[in-house]
Amino acid sequence: MPESKITVEKLNLWFGENHVLKDVSFSIPPNAVTAIMGPSGCGKSTLLRTVNRMNDLILGTRVTGDIRIDGQSIFADTTDVIDLRKRVGMVFQKPNPFPKSILENVAFGPRIHRMGNHADIQQRVEQALRHANLWDEVKDRLHDNAFSLSGGQQQRLCTARCLSVEPEIVLLDEPASALDPHSTARLEELIRQLKQDYTVVIVTHNMQQAARVSDWCAFLMLGELVEFGRTENIFTKPKDRRTEDFLTGKFG
Repeated sequence: MPESKITVEKLNLWFGENHVLKDVSFSIPPNAVTAIMGPSGCGKSTLLRTVNRMNDLILGTRVTGDIRIDGQSIFADTTDVIDLRKRVGMVFQKPNPFPKSILENVAFGPRIHRMGNHADIQQRVEQALRHANLWDEVKDRLHDNAFSLSGGQQQRLCTARCLSVEPEIVLLDEPASALDPHSTARLEELIRQLKQDYTVVIVTHNMQQAARVSDWCAFLMLGELVEFGRTENIFTKPKDRRTEDFLTGKFG
């Protein structure tokens, strides 16, 4: 098994009576892209949202087992959930920029967390936009409304907003599902670059995308982890028949 940045151990999650995640255990390595794939409704997004405790916001959520980041449980009484969500940033399925300028979108997090003075925050904005491969496209229009950007640019803006508070982990929930092929290619290029500085976890229903961008792959089915391993092994030598059936299109 790889060195672990995130350790998921015997994780179970219920929404009311609905048992969504069932005894899930695996380790996510640092500075790599890990893809979580599987058919619709298998618990992929729920698993992703457990890592930064977004599911806490849903009434009737119950969790057993553990998730540890750098060996520390995210469910410990001492865990500061606001700090956890700063360390574990998230980009959602549909671009969700704030109704503010491009600059204000990216500066929002650093201001909330009081990460320096005006000059420091301006520098963070530029750095985050550069990291998100967006700076050259928007540097002359930072005061334009974020909604003036294309869908693909909005998704990279949301990624810059996530990066501006210097997370250690970036969670991406189906980030390309609303994008055209050109924007998807730009986003995938960005994902491959991000692993130099971040631990990246991406949920995708697109098997080809998982094969293109990820180093490690988890296959979920009906809330259970069927298989986890290096992406090339999962795609060329799956150990479980259910993985093979999914990859060959027998269900999906």
